[in-house]
Amino acid sequence: MVVSPEVTVSIGEDIVLSCAFTHPRQQDYSGIINVKWFPRNSNAEPLFSCSVTNDSMNGPNHCLSPPLRFSLHGDPRRGELSLLIRTVQLTDDDAYICSVQLDSRWNSIQKSTELHVTAKPQILSLRVLETPSGSDRMLQCEVEGDPQPKIVWLSDSRRQLENQGWTFESGPYRQISSVPYLEEEVLTCRAESKLGEAERMFPADNSLVIALTVCGLILLLLLLLSAGVIVYCRTKRGAATEIELHYSTITRSTLAPCESS
Repeated sequence: MVVSPEVTVSIGEDIVLSCAFTHPRQQDYSGIINVKWFPRNSNAEPLFSCSVTNDSMNGPNHCLSPPLRFSLHGDPRRGELSLLIRTVQLTDDDAYICSVQLDSRWNSIQKSTELHVTAKPQILSLRVLETPSGSDRMLQCEVEGDPQPKIVWLSDSRRQLENQGWTFESGPYRQISSVPYLEEEVLTCRAESKLGEAERMFPADNSLVIALTVCGLILLLLLLLSAGVIVYCRTKRGAATEIELHYSTITRSTLAPCESS
């Protein structure tokens, strides 16, 4: 059996853990091929398992499955036992065991491969918390990444704060950092690792919101101005029409006696 000793993939991608086997009886064996993939603990429930009869290469491959997150990538009748993992998560970082057994009379063949999942730093939340006493406020930043990122606090002038607060792990790939926070203070939480960096400002930058609000007000004023012009023009046109009709009436009244004579 041949497997890849180590495989590295970025979070969110698909990955194939390669596994192939040969057996002295493989060419003339017409029995059942049992395939299983386990996590690190081989006593746990398999992530994927299937069985296929090795009597014909033209027959159906019962190891083909719907697009599940864990599925077989290949045909066991050709010695292909690779595992396809879709949309890899950080929690998939583990060792995986490829196992094959030719009917129940033979011992299974097993080998393991290590999967390493990497993730660029990501800021999950940035919020103000009140202390139990209510006298102090803390700005809390939660980040995620693998390798584990370093958290740096910056002032409004982009200088590192002298007091970088307290940092602790909130999970296998997550950290929380807190610093004292004063009202109307502008601070930035930055998470950095060899894969990149991410940052978020508190309070959030409102320049875009202000710009959109100003544009909206200008558009509203233009619409009101246009409506006023339209109303004015219609009113003026109506007045002119009324004067014209009045003048026409007077003219007809004046000319009527002359025509009678």
